[in-house]
Amino acid sequence: MIASDVLKPKGSVPAATATGVLPRNLAVTPDDKAMLRAAVDLTRDIAAARPAIYWSDMLGSAALGYAGLAGVILAPGTLVQMACAVVAVLALYRALLFIHELTHIHKTALPGFRFAWNLLVGVPMLTPSLMYENVHTLHHARTRYGTADDPEYLPLALMKPWSLPVFVVVALLLPVGLLLRSAVLVPLGVLVPPLRKLVWERFSALSINPDFRRRRPEGEFARMVFWQELGASTWALFVLGWSATHGWRPLAIGIAVVSIVALLNQIRTLVAHLWENDGETMTVTGQFLDTVNVPPPGVLAEMWAPVGLRYHALHHLLPSVPYHSLAEAHRRLHGHLLEGSTYARSSYPGLMPLVGRLARSTMLRR
Repeated sequence: MIASDVLKPKGSVPAATATGVLPRNLAVTPDDKAMLRAAVDLTRDIAAARPAIYWSDMLGSAALGYAGLAGVILAPGTLVQMACAVVAVLALYRALLFIHELTHIHKTALPGFRFAWNLLVGVPMLTPSLMYENVHTLHHARTRYGTADDPEYLPLALMKPWSLPVFVVVALLLPVGLLLRSAVLVPLGVLVPPLRKLVWERFSALSINPDFRRRRPEGEFARMVFWQELGASTWALFVLGWSATHGWRPLAIGIAVVSIVALLNQIRTLVAHLWENDGETMTVTGQFLDTVNVPPPGVLAEMWAPVGLRYHALHHLLPSVPYHSLAEAHRRLHGHLLEGSTYARSSYPGLMPLVGRLARSTMLRR
């Protein structure tokens, strides 16, 4: 989810729809008040996080992921290693995406969950929750979504065709960048304040907007940042030191697995929105229609968009509803608002149609 300056759009034009027809301006789409009201009214009884689901899912995913990673490193036979690699990627990907839930759940809802996730997943994968907390919520801000102030938005549908493969492939460099950040840049920043400021502003957020600059942490969050940075840097230096004395193969395999996890997440990000806004402030309904649901019956979406992210448009309507309730919330809303409603227009059949739509949009920029 880290973008390069090469992805900055040069000007803007309307994006293409799936049929190549220029779309309506989503920024000025009137709010569907009936849909917004129904979304709240129909989900009041399923809006509480259920600790048993969160803990078992996160712990199980992390354990399975690390077991798969150990299998890749230790198991004999290429076929066994390949099977372990698939398990490691999918399970660690699911475990890592709980960082998204951490930004939305109330601090008192799941005591100890943030600490445990950082200890077991965030710090070992050099992606502590500080890299998403107080960043992702800006993406949900009513007046920021889709604008230049949104850290998680680029008008990809309005950019050149080559921008899409660059956007995806750059994710493969993420684990090396994270290792460099925690092992070198953060420790050096302790001694060099200007470097510390640069690293925080530019390289401490899971953002895709190259113009985003992060504000200095304050208060309780600043204390949390200190401990998470200390943990990540200590772990990164230990891993490098151990590899230097015991061999680099395990680290190389770990980097390869995390690279594939990052690539998978970048592909999910590519189709999380339609990316058709050119910087205007959008209505809530416009934001919803620029965002994507990939509901059942397809089963693959649960692999490439786990932890409720297959219902990303619904999540933008109800960001505080826990991931385990989104399927039921979708069922209720879809049944209540019926086919042809504004709500139904956010649903898409799968990954490839969304990629095709986005690719056709960029073709107008040639």
